[in-house]
This record gives sequence, C-alpha cells and structure tokens, in this order.
Amino acid sequence: MDKAIMEKAFKTKVDKVSDLTAYVGKTVGISEWIQIEQKNIDSFAAGTLDHQWIYTDPVAAANHSPYGTVVAQGFLILALIPKFAYEIIHIEDAEMGLNYGLDHVRFPQAVPVDSYIRGKVDLIGYEIIDGGARIKLHITTEIKDDDRPACVAEFIIQLYN
Repeated sequence: MDKAIMEKAFKTKVDKVSDLTAYVGKTVGISEWIQIEQKNIDSFAAGTLDHQWIYTDPVAAANHSPYGTVVAQGFLILALIPKFAYEIIHIEDAEMGLNYGLDHVRFPQAVPVDSYIRGKVDLIGYEIIDGGARIKLHITTEIKDDDRPACVAEFIIQLYN
C-alpha cells in the first residue's frame, strides 16, 4: 500500500460478516492517534494493582529508568487492541463480537508518557463457525515518531450474525 495512504486513518465497513473474506491478507484500517497520558497510566495501575514506580513515579522514573520518564504498562497498550479493532472494522449484520484470544504478543518498544499511539489492523484469517465467523487480526500498535511498534499481536474475534 502507498506510504502516503498508510499515514492516514481509515476504516473498513462491510454489510455482512462473510464480506470480510475479500479482505484477508489486507490492511483493513488505521486508527486515529490517541495520547497516553499519566492519568491513563495511573488508572490502569489502580485497576490492575500494578503500581511499579516506572509507571507511576515520575521522579523515580526520571532518575532511574532507562527511558528517563514514566512509561505505560505493556498490558495497558495491549488492552487498547480491541478498541482499535472495533473502531476500524464495522460489520452491519454482526449482532456481536466476542474476544476469543490472542496469539504472538510482543512489546518491542516502551511507550513514554504523553506519547501518541495508533493501531494498524490487518485481517490475516477468516474461518466460518456456527452462527458467524472467527477472524484473526494482526494489530500493530505504532508510536508516533518511532520506527519500532509498542505492541504487535494477533487478536482473534468471534463474530455472530
């Protein structure tokens, strides 16, 4: 795909779950950039009871972290994957979608506080199941102005119509 096109956010809309077969092997969307602020990191820390200083203590992070600042939890970035998927792919006849699981999750680069991230979604698998389909998405969470992604994962969703 043309690099200029890949710089712009876009979504895919289909009428039927089965229409997704035409998109296997293709990029189906790129989300808008979202900022990861300290309040997001602190809320995630409170919800998961993960208060490690590298996430929640700016002074300690500035003095001891290899990043020189607070960074977002990897699992916070991972938790945004469904948001990217459900914003990017719209299927008219889908009654519901259920998270089925994840494959091959990696966190190649930390996300410093106040960074902007977005999701790039490729449809890499489609399988018919009773009442719908199971799709596999390859989602790359990009960091603005960084060549390395924050997270790369395969996200599996069961869609019912």
